[in-house]
Amino acid sequence: MTTAATPQPLAPFGARLHRSIGERGRLCVGIDPHPSLLQAWGLDDDVAGLERFALTVAEALAPEVSVLKPQSAFYERFGSRGVAVLERVVEVARQGGALVCMDVKRGDIGSTTQAYADAYLDPRSPLFSDAVTASPFLGFGSLTPMVETARRHGAGLFVLALTSNPEGHEVQRATAADGRTVAATVLDSLRELNAGAEPLGSFGPVVGATIDDAGTDLDVNGPILVPGYGAQGGTVEDMRRIFGATARAVIPSTSRGVLAAGPEAAALVAAARRANDDVAALDR
Repeated sequence: MTTAATPQPLAPFGARLHRSIGERGRLCVGIDPHPSLLQAWGLDDDVAGLERFALTVAEALAPEVSVLKPQSAFYERFGSRGVAVLERVVEVARQGGALVCMDVKRGDIGSTTQAYADAYLDPRSPLFSDAVTASPFLGFGSLTPMVETARRHGAGLFVLALTSNPEGHEVQRATAADGRTVAATVLDSLRELNAGAEPLGSFGPVVGATIDDAGTDLDVNGPILVPGYGAQGGTVEDMRRIFGATARAVIPSTSRGVLAAGPEAAALVAAARRANDDVAALDR
């Protein structure tokens, strides 16, 4: 991280996200340079292909959608050169007016968690993002350095709660000594962080678009990041079923459903607009 002076704090992430949704809609598009997508675009699976793919998406969609969500693993696999591309993606996305949610799913304890917070939630970092995804499964309190850093700099967190992968059930739906599921304890902790926030809190859960009945209250007075919409099978009707009246807090996330329309920028924009129009039904 550089040692430049800390910029003035941004407005809280929840307030900025609420404003962006009103202006641009609620769609989040993942920028996931999966090898199969690079191949489908006629690109080589190397740093040059990664850069062409990721920057094409960022430049095309940053002026269009509320949130862009790079999945860091697809950049990290190329080492420092891939991370340099990720830094550029963040810069281009934010210059285009999109909020950036860095999909890193980090979770650790103590000084290590603080280091992750410094990497992604401190504006002095070239990877500074408006929000990050985080894993609470070392105990929600282990995320305190991320929470405090996010509050200090107007950033947000999306914390794993009820994911669609079948392996997640053994942890997320396990029951604690007080009778609550692990997922319910995560949601309760987020609810506490967002208490009194208006118009929207800055701390939300990650809940899959294809889960069965959640079995718990999903309203945390904050945004709900919902991956799995589109190519992974999640639909607007699924989100209505899962979230009910809380569906207006949902941020549906798609990647392949939009990215497969490339490599032409106009086709990416058209696909994103169609998806954004589709999920606008959650507001009705």
